[in-house]
Amino acid sequence: MKSTTRGTLAAVFTCVAAAAGAAPAVAADAVPVPLPLQGVEKSLHVELPEVGGELPLPKPGSPEGPRYVEGRLLPDRVIPQLPVTAGLPGAGLRAPLPHLLGGDFDHVGLDAPASDLRTLGPGATLDAPLTAPRGAFGLPQPKLPEAGIITPVLQTVPTAGLGLGPGL
Repeated sequence: MKSTTRGTLAAVFTCVAAAAGAAPAVAADAVPVPLPLQGVEKSLHVELPEVGGELPLPKPGSPEGPRYVEGRLLPDRVIPQLPVTAGLPGAGLRAPLPHLLGGDFDHVGLDAPASDLRTLGPGATLDAPLTAPRGAFGLPQPKLPEAGIITPVLQTVPTAGLGLGPGL
């Protein structure tokens, strides 16, 4: 086998392995973000808090189509709202807390998990300056045009927990 063929096969296998390794990361809802403090602990000879978090990945949804309303020439929601689901970032913190009566260390912990977040972007609605035709031979009547902006929506329920315990 020539060296160029071997190099090409090696490049193909490398790309396939990289794609297979990245596939589970793309399917995740959140990306963990640890804060490494072990080097500082060893250099200062002190016990530091453990800090970590997670960043959620936004997922766009499909917008609702226009709604046809009786009596209007144009459909309602000319520019539809785009839904996006994601989450608020989560955090975890465990800090040493010196025990006053002994040499042990207790800890204080704060856990704020990533919570779901649902949003809808702004949209627009508009109506023509004519009414719908009336009857079989009726003509549309003039009227004032209508335009409006649909406000964005943001819904979430964040939670957090604070606790004390032995050890770190």
